[in-house]
Order: sequence, then C-alpha cells, then structure tokens
Amino acid sequence: MRFLLDEDVAIEVSRCLRHAGHEVALVAEVLGTRTDDFDIWHHAIRTGAIVVTCNRQDFLELAGAGPEIGLVILNRRRTRQRECSHLLRLVANAGADGLQGNINFA
Repeated sequence: MRFLLDEDVAIEVSRCLRHAGHEVALVAEVLGTRTDDFDIWHHAIRTGAIVVTCNRQDFLELAGAGPEIGLVILNRRRTRQRECSHLLRLVANAGADGLQGNINFA
C-alpha cells in the first residue's frame, strides 16, 4: 500500500510501515514543511496514497462523509512502539480495501 505521512506523525511510524513492505512518502520531503492540509489531501488523491495523520479535526473536515482516498487518524500513544503496533494491526486487519475510501482510527 502507498501511504502519505503528515508532518505530525513520528518518523518511527514511517520506518515500521516501510519494514512491513509498504511505500511511504513524508509530506515534509515531497511537499515541503508547513504544507497546507488541503494541498496534502489533494496530493494524496493524485498519487493514490492513504493519508496518515494525528491532525484529526482538519483532515476529518477535508475527508467529509465520503473520502476519495483513505484516511488514518493515528492516536498518540505513550510510546512510538504502541503507535506502530496499532497502525500495523489496522493495516493488516483492514487491508487495502478497508483503508481506501474510508476513515480509520489507529
């Protein structure tokens, strides 16, 4: 699967997704720092990437009732290992069909 990680997502999350065999792009690397959420969302639509963010409110508004792409809201945990564990469990259980075009929480 292809993921686009927002700037507020820890770098360890990108590492665990890559280790699991997924394609990961970081917003800061592909769009630059401080990129507007609207631009991030539309870049993900163009590239077919699932957005992973901790920025719940803004991205839920962008996704609306029927997101064109997948959105994963990553809840902060006590450790990065727990964040990665929850995200990888969601990815494994939902699969591409469950993530694409849906709003998910990990």
